[in-house]
Amino acid sequence: MPKQIRLGILTPSSNTSLEPLTTSLIAPLPNVTVHFSRFPVVKISLESDALSQFQTEKILAAAHLLADANVSIIGWSGTSSGWLGFEADEALCKAITEATGIPATTSVLALNKACKEFGVHRLGLVTPYVDNVQEAIVKTYAGVGIDASEERHLGLSKNTAFAEIEEEVLDGMVREVVAKGSERKEGEGVQAVTTFCTNLRAAQRVGYWETEHGVPVFDTVATVVWDMLRSCGVDMAPLRDWGVLFTKA
Repeated sequence: MPKQIRLGILTPSSNTSLEPLTTSLIAPLPNVTVHFSRFPVVKISLESDALSQFQTEKILAAAHLLADANVSIIGWSGTSSGWLGFEADEALCKAITEATGIPATTSVLALNKACKEFGVHRLGLVTPYVDNVQEAIVKTYAGVGIDASEERHLGLSKNTAFAEIEEEVLDGMVREVVAKGSERKEGEGVQAVTTFCTNLRAAQRVGYWETEHGVPVFDTVATVVWDMLRSCGVDMAPLRDWGVLFTKA
């Protein structure tokens, strides 16, 4: 009988999208279950009260609850290091492992691994965020040699509002990013797109977008699951309908 794999997912308290999406995503894997632990996050901005939501101590408290369930790996299903800096997620993963003895990863670190594996240097960026958060994400990616300047965002900060964005809106944003990128010189368009927010109902559209636009799409709910499953040695062939990412073991 295959070994039981338990994925532990750290979840923003106001997020209503990532849990059903993650559960649906892993449904074809009979030996994998997913378990969630929340910590307070209600808005996304660069204001001090919003930034303080991501203090390591608060996240570690939620991670300890997952450790009680003897999970195989812990993943932060969130995108905060896009504006805090990737070192924030690296430090968080180290702190989780030191505190619990369990390996850890994040949506953004997994996205960065995907970009490396697919050779992506020009990344289309789709988010619901406000202007200065979006600008910070673009700057963070520029710092590692990835051009994320082809972007669309909606100017929202209330986390619960992100889950209310309709598929048609996201379809248009992805289409515009790909089309805008194609206006560059030949060979300089976006090489992939990311839907960069784990409270977007977007992961279920990845297969459609990839077929429609001919580029990989890395949704941040999916990236962390992909990295966790890969770390646990799980065969991801049954998940290929969720995007080309799941063909990369």
